[in-house]
Amino acid sequence: MKKQLILTFLFNVFFLSLSFGQKNNISITATLNSEADILDIYQEIIYYNTSDSVLKNIYFHNWPNAYKNKRTPLAIRFVEKNSKSFHFTNDKNRGYSEIKNIFINYELASWDSTAKDPDILNIPLKKPLLPNESVKIIVTYSVKIPKDKFTKYGVNSYQYNLRYWYLAPAIFDEKWNTYNNLDLDDLYVDFSDYNIKLNVPKEYTVNSDLVYGMTEGKLNNQYKLIGSNRPDIEVNITQYNDFLAYNSKPVSIITNLDSEKLNLVVKTNVLSRELKFIESYLGKFPHKKLFINKIEYDKNPVYGLNQLPSFLEPFSDIFEYDIKMFKVLVKKYIENTFLFNQRKDAWLADGLQTYLMMKYVEKFYPEIKALGNISTIWGIKAYNIAKIDYNEKYYFVYQFASRKNLDQPLTTPTDSLSNFNRKIANKYKAGLGIKYLENYLGEETIKNAIVDFSNKNANNKVKSTAIFNNINTTKDIEWFKIDYLQTNKKPDYTIKKVIKKGKDSLNVIVENKRNFTTPIELYGIKDNDVKYQQWLTKIDSTATVTIPKDGFDKLSLNYNSLLPEFNLRNNWKNVDKKLFTRPLQLRFVKDLENPYYNQLFYKPVFGYNYYDGIILGLTFSNQTFLNKSINFKVTPSYSTKSNSFSGSYSLRYEYLPENGKVNKIFIGLGGSHFDYAEGLPYNKIVPYAALEFRKKSYRDISSNIISTSYTFVDKAASITNPQDPETLKYKVFSLGYGYAKPTILKDIRFSTGIEISEKFSKASLNARYRLLTNTNTQFDFRLFAGAFLSNNTNTDFFSFALDRPTDYLFQYDYLGRSETSGFLSQQIIISEGGFKSKLPVPFANQWLTSVNTSIGLWRWFEIYNDAALVKNKNANVYFAYENGVRLNFVQDILEVYFPVYSNLGWEVTQPDYASRIRFVLVLKPKRIFNFLRRGFY
Repeated sequence: MKKQLILTFLFNVFFLSLSFGQKNNISITATLNSEADILDIYQEIIYYNTSDSVLKNIYFHNWPNAYKNKRTPLAIRFVEKNSKSFHFTNDKNRGYSEIKNIFINYELASWDSTAKDPDILNIPLKKPLLPNESVKIIVTYSVKIPKDKFTKYGVNSYQYNLRYWYLAPAIFDEKWNTYNNLDLDDLYVDFSDYNIKLNVPKEYTVNSDLVYGMTEGKLNNQYKLIGSNRPDIEVNITQYNDFLAYNSKPVSIITNLDSEKLNLVVKTNVLSRELKFIESYLGKFPHKKLFINKIEYDKNPVYGLNQLPSFLEPFSDIFEYDIKMFKVLVKKYIENTFLFNQRKDAWLADGLQTYLMMKYVEKFYPEIKALGNISTIWGIKAYNIAKIDYNEKYYFVYQFASRKNLDQPLTTPTDSLSNFNRKIANKYKAGLGIKYLENYLGEETIKNAIVDFSNKNANNKVKSTAIFNNINTTKDIEWFKIDYLQTNKKPDYTIKKVIKKGKDSLNVIVENKRNFTTPIELYGIKDNDVKYQQWLTKIDSTATVTIPKDGFDKLSLNYNSLLPEFNLRNNWKNVDKKLFTRPLQLRFVKDLENPYYNQLFYKPVFGYNYYDGIILGLTFSNQTFLNKSINFKVTPSYSTKSNSFSGSYSLRYEYLPENGKVNKIFIGLGGSHFDYAEGLPYNKIVPYAALEFRKKSYRDISSNIISTSYTFVDKAASITNPQDPETLKYKVFSLGYGYAKPTILKDIRFSTGIEISEKFSKASLNARYRLLTNTNTQFDFRLFAGAFLSNNTNTDFFSFALDRPTDYLFQYDYLGRSETSGFLSQQIIISEGGFKSKLPVPFANQWLTSVNTSIGLWRWFEIYNDAALVKNKNANVYFAYENGVRLNFVQDILEVYFPVYSNLGWEVTQPDYASRIRFVLVLKPKRIFNFLRRGFY
């Protein structure tokens, strides 16, 4: 009896170990109909319940169905990215999956999916699936392959790039991990064994890294592909095969990411070197072949390579090929070796990719600069941006987001990250964090941790926090686990004071200026050489450190910029007191921040208005590529037409709260001096403050701002055309609130405010709604309502304007603001009444309400209709109306209006019709840039 119990126990242990080692088995027979772009699929899945729970249903990722219509999560995601191509495409260009029948253990079964989650399939089980048991599911279905212009995966004129093209079982660990296809390329599926028979037309070739099951590899146009322990299967089916198989070691690479300027031997050697380097950190690759489609690189390129002008050949052909392949290779290596939840837990995979890229460049290309060969060009090589090493770019690019308060915690799910953070900033921050740990703990400690992590977790599901179990150190790294990973807190240390203590030592007072306590390294520097180093830890407020004075004349914190600090400029102190801690550096045009200098940048600027003519100026500022807390800009200029000096200036302080509902606070002062009419200059001074609220989501492109200002205006009086004194010198206090959410389909803007001056006070409301209908027809609606609370003015200079505001605050970009006739008088700013026709009652000194509408007929061709009620003192309400044709080339930037009919009758029949045509024209580069960047950050 005892022997029998022992045998039973051993059998159960063997059975459990066997079942826990089981992988899902997926068999697919798929036939491609190239005329209809449809895959007819017969799929068998042997699903193993490796959990401790009893399963009553099984969920599948049905990602091909994410393309079925414009209401899916994927379609909504496209709109969020400011792309309307999928929303308005023809239905034949979309994709879908059509389930025909499902059998469970050969019995017909039911299934369902919701309109909210059409790409997630739920299959209820008639019999609960117990732990360690398996079930066989057979599904017959068709997949319509979408055009590849949406996600780069799909069909084009000569090939099919297939990814996430079949039903994939979701992972269950205490709960089902189901995720929508959001074009993030992060399907979370378990390693499985695959047996695929793919039937294609005879003119097509199939590319994959799965082993061919037949000797010839191809028989009767059928490819048999076998793979074990794989995450997802990517396949290329093409008529014109541009994939090459490289006999690299220890893994063969199949790829169409190529360089025509390098020969096969060189490229093979490069790939072998990359694989050997990656293997030294991540262990042996679990398969003999690796498939890399250039789509992987096109969707996530090496930023810096693709932004620099190619005609300058900034990088050598071999470096460019090497770094491109390495980036993609590391990503594919990680995806096929470890099973991360890339939607919820991506920071370590991203960090390892960036960290290994930094280590690879550090070893094989230490001489490469961020600008490559451009850094050697005369006139450029003196700049800080030309001097930084290639790996230093990661710090500065991440800081671009950090200084704008746009950075997000590394533990943020990828579907909640902004596009800029997901593709660039968070990857860089994760890699920089690992690199900083390396500097703090030692290179061998971090490398051994990565190697141990890889050895223990290869071919398994793993969480990113597991890396900490392999870091062998007695030093405290809780700051990294908590603040660095889980918050967007920004470290910032400064040397507050240096006090000599005797002849041989110094007391250094170091202050932590923000709520983030990290280790920070203190350096003693002389002639740019490091003479002294010491790590400082646990400084949460202020600490005094005593150090030996040993051959250095400057002290610096974070000298090598390895810690992504918020501000590097306050990290320096001279040992001996000097008037200026940092000398002045004068630079032509903007540069990267150099913390060793007080930088002053100058650049020529050009402008134009009718009265000043061409404006030639020189701007002096402290503005670098990265935001600063305090920015100033002074622009003295010369007006060629008026033969007079002009210019502008500004000073702004910006505060970024770390937490709470406020994102930014601005306080500033601005002013300008130009001509407002022929030979008549004006001076304007505006102190202001603004408060920007934090967005609910970093993917949200809305803005929510309260602002206040006090505008002082002093205008020169005309001798030939006397003006009322009230229009020459005045002060206006303004308080306003603005909200805007300019998405690609629905553009909502709302603003309201009050103005108070010595002779008047008034309130106004402005609302605008723009809609692109499902037929790609644009409808634009605008409402304005304004009323004087008091009005003791003698003129209409401060009145509400029906068609062309006087712009007494000098805030609009008029080319000829005082013109009443001629071409420049036809420029309009859609503000206040928003009318295009010049009607008999152009102003309202009591109240004004107007409605402006337009509807698109074809592309940028629209019809507009406006109506308004204009009320002046001691006069009846004037009803104004008009309609016409609007050519809306670029919304709010370039538009042309052709009046047709108004209170004046048929305007098109008037002899002076050309003078009635109105236009919107914005020449400011910043406005155009903000329009183009929407949806990226």
